[in-house]
Amino acid sequence: MHELKRAGWRVFATARQADDVARLEEEGLEALSLDIADSASIAACVNEVLKRTNGTLDAVFNNAGFGLPGAVEDLTRDAMRHQFETNVFGTIELTNAVLPAMRRQKQGRVVINSSILGYAAMPYRGAYNASKFALEGFADTLRQELKGSGVFVSLIEPGPITSRFRPNAQQQFARWIDAANSFHRPSYEAMQARLAKPGPAAPFTLPPEAVFKALLRALDQTHPPARLPVTVPAIAFWYLKKLLPINLLDKLLLAASGDEPGYSYERKQR
Repeated sequence: MHELKRAGWRVFATARQADDVARLEEEGLEALSLDIADSASIAACVNEVLKRTNGTLDAVFNNAGFGLPGAVEDLTRDAMRHQFETNVFGTIELTNAVLPAMRRQKQGRVVINSSILGYAAMPYRGAYNASKFALEGFADTLRQELKGSGVFVSLIEPGPITSRFRPNAQQQFARWIDAANSFHRPSYEAMQARLAKPGPAAPFTLPPEAVFKALLRALDQTHPPARLPVTVPAIAFWYLKKLLPINLLDKLLLAASGDEPGYSYERKQR
């Protein structure tokens, strides 16, 4: 946000918590309250932004999201709904709320922060994988529907980036997954140890500035790329998915994930 402001953009920074909104204002940003999982909050935020800009808006960066770890067979309907409310439904609703202004001015940028997991699924991330795969499908469709409007859609697809993603994922896991009674309990114990480990989450982890560079390309280029993979793993798996047979790709994704499915423990115990 600060980098965007230094690059000459007028930035409206948003946060759910009042304390975070106040902190952003103290840091010199125009800050607004926004809960992406709440329709009323989305409408109020968009209305306030357009009021301040006399009805114009050049870009929206959809960066809200979290990960809910857990095996697919341990995901309840409520858990999946919770994941999709923020990662998918909120993103689409916010985008739709700003599109009329962009269509009127015949230009704009819609940038969606997806993930390597939006095209290369890994185990114990089923809810998050599905949410990012869904976003990619919506973005591809929206890009086609906006053809000729002057509004461009770009997906940023990061691999491992330094953030609070892991601590937040631990909280979601504790809230939604009954690990003690799961078939996958041994794998969950290994996964939780990995999430709690200090330092980079994975090899080739980059700082947030790497995402900022991709964001600037999406905002500044006359014809921005539809997809912007960030980090070595994201770029590598983008090509590997196209080149490798599924069985071999699965082996590589399992190895890269750092988590091994529970059935492997059954084999080792025999």
